[in-house]
Amino acid sequence: MELPHGKIPVDVLKEIVFKNLGSKRKEVILGPSLGVDGAVIDVGHRSMIVSMDPITGALDRIGWLAVNVNANDVATFGVEPAFLFSCILLPEGAKTKTIETICIQMDKAAENLGMAIVGGHCEVTPELVNPIVVGCAMGITKKGNYVTAAGAKRGDKLILTKTAGIEGTAILATDRKKQLEKAIGSSVLEKAQRMFSQISIVKEAVVAYRTGGVNAMHDPTEGGVAGGIHEMADASRLGVRVFESEIMISPDTDRICGFLGIDPLMLIASGALLISSKPQSADQIVQVLEKEDIHASIIGEFTENPRERVIVDRKGKTKPLERPLSDHLWKALAKNRPRNGF
Repeated sequence: MELPHGKIPVDVLKEIVFKNLGSKRKEVILGPSLGVDGAVIDVGHRSMIVSMDPITGALDRIGWLAVNVNANDVATFGVEPAFLFSCILLPEGAKTKTIETICIQMDKAAENLGMAIVGGHCEVTPELVNPIVVGCAMGITKKGNYVTAAGAKRGDKLILTKTAGIEGTAILATDRKKQLEKAIGSSVLEKAQRMFSQISIVKEAVVAYRTGGVNAMHDPTEGGVAGGIHEMADASRLGVRVFESEIMISPDTDRICGFLGIDPLMLIASGALLISSKPQSADQIVQVLEKEDIHASIIGEFTENPRERVIVDRKGKTKPLERPLSDHLWKALAKNRPRNGF
């Protein structure tokens, strides 16, 4: 079986990855599981939240993204990220300037979040085409004081912050600027590039959790909002009903995706946050987030049957919520990919 670009398919995770996890340790409260992007390890009276992610589909802000994307995964537990390890892999022929650029980006991003970069590894890797940065973020909280993506309950309201396809829009507007400029215009691309500033969800995740009524949170990364919803439903073993008209899509995202022939709901979406809340708490969570200048909307609800995951389109027609086989960023980047970066 030839694997697609991006995340490994769910069946492969179940049949291979999750069956080869080494020794069992009593400290591991939550290990690898579908739809959950971090582990929980209890140490004394504290719980340590640990998550790891690579940045592989971006060039221009790869170091900055590595910090923020990993910090986001920890924040979805309702915990502030505190520490970061990184592994920086560089292609043959990379210059000192490349590693300097990546490290400066990581330093600024970590400082903004109050995180310490505490270790890692850096090397030039034979036959690698573009730089890759793998991050591992950690946060510490009181024992049991967190939520996971697996905590959604039947009847919970599903909230989405910001808009769909944030990270993918910013990446495409930057890495495909020359391709898009004539068709879309430089002013639109400049606005789209500024969407990088929206990628952190640390603030909204912590605010939502502290507001109360949150049962689960998840940040939709590869696979976009559609993939993230499926992952959350997988983790919680539930179905879901989503309303397309309630999912915000930036006009800039819409134009870029339309030109490239990709679906904004399947475009990598770091910067958005999915929140499963008790029905009576959903409006309050939205209101509190809005007061913090973070747009949020109720886009659907979780249902009992995990085999029934549907979306009501803008014409009122109910159809299956498609699970992306691969993130549409890869589809957009398939041709004329620049080499080495920077």
